[in-house]
Amino acid sequence: MTQSLREMAVEVLRTAGGREKTALARAHAARWFAARKAGDPLAIGAAQPPLRPARPDRPELLDPRDVPRRRPGSPEGRIAILHAIAHIELNAVDLHWDLVARFHDINMPLGFYDDWVKAADEEAKHFNLICDCLESLGSHYGALPAHAGMWRAAEDTVDDILGRLAVVPMVLEARGLDVTPGMIEIFERAKDADAVAALRVIYAEEVGHVAYGSKWFNFLCGRQGLDPQPVFLDLVRRYFHGPLKPPFNEEKRAQAGLPPDFYWPLTEPV
Repeated sequence: MTQSLREMAVEVLRTAGGREKTALARAHAARWFAARKAGDPLAIGAAQPPLRPARPDRPELLDPRDVPRRRPGSPEGRIAILHAIAHIELNAVDLHWDLVARFHDINMPLGFYDDWVKAADEEAKHFNLICDCLESLGSHYGALPAHAGMWRAAEDTVDDILGRLAVVPMVLEARGLDVTPGMIEIFERAKDADAVAALRVIYAEEVGHVAYGSKWFNFLCGRQGLDPQPVFLDLVRRYFHGPLKPPFNEEKRAQAGLPPDFYWPLTEPV
């Protein structure tokens, strides 16, 4: 029997190894889009996603305060940056497939699933690009400790799709738009062309992921007759821990559908 989309999502979430998870994620995305192109979309179906996705034995996960800091200009520092990005991208694969699987009680258009399967596919590609860079530098994903708090936003918003959209794509991924240009400069100075190319792909495609968040957040607010801006501010204050920190990439945020009144009010503690 053909798997439903949500069954495929849960299979990704229950796969531990990074390369294995991303290979499965990309294969399932290809199946979804092939069926869509043929005009015979797969059933969305129903499945029970795990509260936490399967993870490899390494990296060791530490409290953010305990993750070692390294000078970004050193070779070790650049490896640490790439390792942190790989960790973020692997978590993003799971976050997007979890979004597909989790909220089965909410009726969404097929375009919602198209967007998040595409985003998950791109995150899987990003993870592999960065892993290739790490391996070319004699390292690998799992060689360094990593941030243990990456999945907290998913657990906090397990029953709140608006909260999930607000905190994951519209806050956490939007932060990537702010910091990636500086990381590109670090690798340009180091003349690491492969890392620069990978980061440029990530930078271009993350705009779309933030835009998907904004699009579907506004869609759901409109369907419920809610004003998106105050709802967004309330949800971020509820689920995101601490104020947002400028500087902001206002041009790319605007391109992704995030106006300044969605984030500047969040720079100060309430």
